[in-house]
Amino acid sequence: MLKVNDLVVRYGMIEAIKGISFEVDEGQIVTLIGANGAGKTTTMHTISGLLKPYSGNIMLEDKDISKMPAHKIVEMGISQCPERRRVFASQSVEDNLLLGAYTRKDKEGIAADLENVYTLFPRLLERKEQLAGTLSGGEQQMLAMGRALMAKPRIMLLDEPSMGLSPLLVREIFDIIKDINKQGVTILLVEQNAKMALSIADRAYVIETGKIVMSGTGEELLNSEDIKKAYLGG
Repeated sequence: MLKVNDLVVRYGMIEAIKGISFEVDEGQIVTLIGANGAGKTTTMHTISGLLKPYSGNIMLEDKDISKMPAHKIVEMGISQCPERRRVFASQSVEDNLLLGAYTRKDKEGIAADLENVYTLFPRLLERKEQLAGTLSGGEQQMLAMGRALMAKPRIMLLDEPSMGLSPLLVREIFDIIKDINKQGVTILLVEQNAKMALSIADRAYVIETGKIVMSGTGEELLNSEDIKKAYLGG
């Protein structure tokens, strides 16, 4: 469904991504794990059109989306839930959610998806009139995920959804990610909590300094001695 081919991304003279290739099949949860600064977020931003590749390409099925503007990529079915939530603090919860549907014209579909988001995240329904900036960190993460869902994505890019959350909330967020996937949304997940990410992933890739150094099923990497030593504290 999504194929990244020999992707190179530069910031000026610095090569942040050094020719990586990976695939995401329809219906899967695929995760990219790696240390801070490995290039995970840069990869996500390039897929979603916020950064342009120096070389290589990104294919959504048979279409090259490498040079498309970000809003066109959203219209094609890829939405991103960014690192650190990035909610619109001075807008209400419901206004934030509706902004996620900005590119859509189907009013009935938007209303149905809003109802679905409130079913997935009951706390957002309770706080729908509340300003987003007054929510807790966990609630803001739920809002950011709900907003990304309102674009009706076929593929959802999740960037560090567990960042700054308590272990109890992390488990809740990962359970919701699995529920979203069961609804038919393909997931590409970037996550520093390697154990949680690998436990739900169909496939996983390890990025180090802009290169993919290992790949396999989530279970294979979870049981790898190298991964245990490097990322799981084993």
